[in-house]
Amino acid sequence: MLSAVERKIEQFIADLDDKEVTSLYTKLPHGKRLRAKLILKIAGSGLSVVKTAAIVEMIHAASLLHDDVIDDADTRRSKPSLNALYGNKTAIMLGDILYSKGFLELNNINPEVSKIVSNAVVQLSLGELKDVSLSKAFNLDRDVYLKMIYQKTASLMEAAAGAAALLADKDKTPYMTYGRNLGIAFQMIDDILDITMDAETLGKPALHDFEEGKTTLPYIYLYEALDTDDAAKLKSLHTKKLTLDEQRWIKAKMKEYQIIEKSFAEAKVLAKEAINLMNAHGEIALSGIAMAMIERDF
Repeated sequence: MLSAVERKIEQFIADLDDKEVTSLYTKLPHGKRLRAKLILKIAGSGLSVVKTAAIVEMIHAASLLHDDVIDDADTRRSKPSLNALYGNKTAIMLGDILYSKGFLELNNINPEVSKIVSNAVVQLSLGELKDVSLSKAFNLDRDVYLKMIYQKTASLMEAAAGAAALLADKDKTPYMTYGRNLGIAFQMIDDILDITMDAETLGKPALHDFEEGKTTLPYIYLYEALDTDDAAKLKSLHTKKLTLDEQRWIKAKMKEYQIIEKSFAEAKVLAKEAINLMNAHGEIALSGIAMAMIERDF
């Protein structure tokens, strides 16, 4: 049914009757459509469900457009980002158009669904702002990091699951918990992969997050494990363009203190909780989605 979601997005874009927007949208990578898959698994394939999945994916695409501008990213999934091709102004405006069209179409779904999704976009925006603020200093507060990734990433996953439950006349609470856990775990894995994967696999330079000023969970745990001198060295490398030797040093220390294993285990606990919760509600198919989000290379 993902094909129906793609067609619905294309229809929403065509409704705008703007050739430039249509052309720009074709340049965007579709990604894995994880949020749409989640909605379809929970709520089936009715028209309102497909529309909701399409809207959520448009909102997600808009957030990525803005994210690439904020991060000065010139690639997205190994391809030139829209801001690299057409400039920041075009990327921002296309993001705004996708957001606006998504909100317009939400009015045709259900007031409660609209409320859940709209609130997620507020949280997403707050998380993006917090991410920018945190990049200005070496953050060692794990709780602050977790709140930021909940807002920036997990809130939309949580909303997708809750909206789908409402459309299927199911209790939204366990589904939103599932989505929240999944979203936080998903971002944790993304942060780990930034360290463990090569640039070709990631579609961006390795250790790019740290160079941008992002102190993700592995770096927080590594700093706590290091002796005073090494901790000071790690902090001095924050926001710096890393040499190959500096990259190797960080990775070697991560390996020495088993930081990647510790971080991955924390993400897996969240995923396991989500899986157990859905299994208890007879939603076995959702377990597969959870594992696919966690056990991935990019």
